[in-house]
Amino acid sequence: MTATMLIQLGLTGLVVALIPLAVVWRAQGAANKYRKLVWVTLFFTFDLIMFGAFTRLTDSGLGCPDWPGCYSHANPLLAHEHINAAQEAMPTGPVTWAKAWIEMTHRYFAMAVGFLIIVLMVAAWWRWIRSGKTELQFRPWFPTALLGFVCLQGAFGAWTVTMKLQPIIVTLHLLLGLNLLAMLTWLAARQEPHLPVSPAGRALIVPATLGAALLGLQIALGGWVSTNYAALACTDFPLCDGKLVPDMDFAHGFTLWRHLGMTSGGDYLPFQALTAIHWVHRSFAFVVILYVVWLAHRALREEGLRKTGRWLLTVLGLQLCTGLATIYLNWPLAIAVVHNGGAALLVILMVMLNYKVRYAPSGQAIAAPPATARPVTP
Repeated sequence: MTATMLIQLGLTGLVVALIPLAVVWRAQGAANKYRKLVWVTLFFTFDLIMFGAFTRLTDSGLGCPDWPGCYSHANPLLAHEHINAAQEAMPTGPVTWAKAWIEMTHRYFAMAVGFLIIVLMVAAWWRWIRSGKTELQFRPWFPTALLGFVCLQGAFGAWTVTMKLQPIIVTLHLLLGLNLLAMLTWLAARQEPHLPVSPAGRALIVPATLGAALLGLQIALGGWVSTNYAALACTDFPLCDGKLVPDMDFAHGFTLWRHLGMTSGGDYLPFQALTAIHWVHRSFAFVVILYVVWLAHRALREEGLRKTGRWLLTVLGLQLCTGLATIYLNWPLAIAVVHNGGAALLVILMVMLNYKVRYAPSGQAIAAPPATARPVTP
């Protein structure tokens, strides 16, 4: 790792970040620029999660087997000798030209998101101080926490590579990315006006919290399936290997600290362990689906929550279809990536629902306030 490489990497990430920053700059008014910056950062983080799924599903996580560069270079072109040698030795191995570019593109996007969050934090502090600490939508504590969180996410990105795709590290990297998305969604919700929520809607605080917890657990199980490459452990549905309860090895399947494809003792992971990982994710999905459908129907009764409830039902249906399609169509890459994106959308919607039931104005449903108005919420 050299200073020159780090500077080149930083400049590449900055160039990528300048594209959304240019969009934000065109907005009129300081408050509107900040609001747009939050939403653009949220959008880019969603895109980063989608591309991270593509990186993982194309087995490109070790396309550049060091970090943060590629064979100590800022891009694959400069590392052509090393990549050519690795590709000639193993044409279908973890290091090829395509996989190197996929991995480095993922890193460039991650650096761009980091730059956007830095700008977001600086903008929040600047506006907060200039307003005499009176404009609540610019409170800087949350954006500052976001910067610390994205640094932690970057550390797990490095460990993903240096620890050779160890499943627990890759899964935590995914979950931290989705937590970052959730935090940005919460911040975005604070910038928007919301329809009033009645006491009946406010009563959904606990059910919405439980829904978020169940969704988080299901996503963690899905991440464990993906990082252990267990998506095709069951190729039929609703049965698995022709059985309602197939032969499974839970002990090895859910041992968290072990190398990819290996048991904690260093032996090859038995197929029954992959079956257990897949079956638990599939079975728990029915619990989550039933609960979120019930929660969404409760939200549909409330004018201020109706739009979020409809989107929850829509995306949940998409998740069910793409999940089944990965089984029946033998795990096509595009559908697998969309399935990961659906999980990210559910996170956004669940966070929005939780924000609204807590901090939307109280009262009966009335017309939304003008777009220039900003809610004063914690």
